[in-house]
Amino acid sequence: MFQSAIEKASNFTKPIHTITRTYGGLIIPGAGTLFFVNDNGVAITCKHVVDSIVNSETINANFEKFKVERKRLLNDNKYKNNLLGLETKYKYNKDVAIQQKNSFVNCFDTISEFVCHVHPTLDLAIIEFKGFNKIMYSSHASFLRDGSKIKQGKSLCRLGFPFPEFNNFKHNNTEVDDIEWTTTGNSSSPSFPIDGIVTRFIANTPNHIVGIELSTPGLRGQSGGPLFDSNGTVYGMQSATRHLHLGFEIKDQEVVMDTKRMKVSNSAFLHVGICVHVDQIKSFLAEKNIAFSEAD
Repeated sequence: MFQSAIEKASNFTKPIHTITRTYGGLIIPGAGTLFFVNDNGVAITCKHVVDSIVNSETINANFEKFKVERKRLLNDNKYKNNLLGLETKYKYNKDVAIQQKNSFVNCFDTISEFVCHVHPTLDLAIIEFKGFNKIMYSSHASFLRDGSKIKQGKSLCRLGFPFPEFNNFKHNNTEVDDIEWTTTGNSSSPSFPIDGIVTRFIANTPNHIVGIELSTPGLRGQSGGPLFDSNGTVYGMQSATRHLHLGFEIKDQEVVMDTKRMKVSNSAFLHVGICVHVDQIKSFLAEKNIAFSEAD
């Protein structure tokens, strides 16, 4: 049903790759999604995705300061205690993120900067990229012209980049002490579509719809990806997942697993996807004087 639409959406939907290093030395790959709304280098994604990208600058700057102070410590019998004091000052333990690097994959040949506009109340952000010579996405989204046509039971699909498989990064464990992208290894992760039907709508005030609920969850890494119909027309943007308690409680129920009897307990939840409504996206783009296309 969505085969052609997924191919169409793939032309303007791109991943944001992230690597995060903890003080304990673990490097964690992660991903987000954005999609382009015109041929001028403008994309939208979730506010929480943009916040993570912006916050990485603070995280990285703090670690640079930490490295400068660590280098000043004398390598004597007080080094361990002094290092512990420095770790306490910066609130570092093995699980704290100390570095984060982000990459906008297959979007442009190069960029010099980007400007972000975040919505004041919704999980929505616009990114305007600057300083590129060539765009690497081959089309842009067309938004549903009349958002009132979205009804319960409508089958829609989302596209994004959960389950990151890229490994083109390393820890440069020299005096630099840095994480960095490499030209070796796997630099991509496959996109992942997931469909569902419209179940309910979300309003912040009566009769003012801001979101669409889907019968299936949005997956981690799909945040910022488009919600579209079988024609590839965009109805919204994946934002979050809610967990609805079903009330089907199982406690100490006896089952047989691998020839063994055991008791299991379980609390059942329905995981539903939350998407920003197309009308809110178009309104925000128009407010920022950003060109976009519509389709019936």
